[in-house]
Amino acid sequence: MAKLSDLIISKVRVKLLKIFLADSKNMFYVRELTRSTKEEINAVRRELDHLQKAGLLKSEKRGNRLYYSVKTSFSLYPELSNLVSKSTGLGRLVLKNRSKLGFVKYAFISQKLARGLKRDPEEVDLVLIGKIIMPQVAILVKSAEKLLNTEINYSCMTEDEFNYRKNHQDPFIIKVLLQPRITLLGDEIQLLS
Repeated sequence: MAKLSDLIISKVRVKLLKIFLADSKNMFYVRELTRSTKEEINAVRRELDHLQKAGLLKSEKRGNRLYYSVKTSFSLYPELSNLVSKSTGLGRLVLKNRSKLGFVKYAFISQKLARGLKRDPEEVDLVLIGKIIMPQVAILVKSAEKLLNTEINYSCMTEDEFNYRKNHQDPFIIKVLLQPRITLLGDEIQLLS
């Protein structure tokens, strides 16, 4: 499985991207980031400066501390957030355990779950389509719930069931397909056609 660190050379930058993009609502100061990343302060400062010059981060002085936060208006923010979602949390667990889950043709997670946003109790966070081994999915979801400290709503179905329900405009499927999602497995164009 490819990791974000395979594409981005700086391991400090990878750690910072994961922190900022997994928790885009919060602000962080340098010492806090140094402790979280377990990296040298100068390396963290250098990468923060680089990410700020690139336009991904903004800074704000509060008292004697300089706080950094992610700019969600940054043009590549959605794509970077999706990359991080696939390499951390529920996305990482699904991709890492893909073979244990059966033959998964399509898998996607809710963007609201991935970004830590408020979700409605009836929203579906994870959808798996294919020949799914349900006990393995239950184990995976339980471990993800512990990791993320939130309840995860999921739905599994065969490809035939999904296509039948999609072709008959089943309200549940239409609602699932209209919510913002991150495709983990499968081609989204084939999924929707």
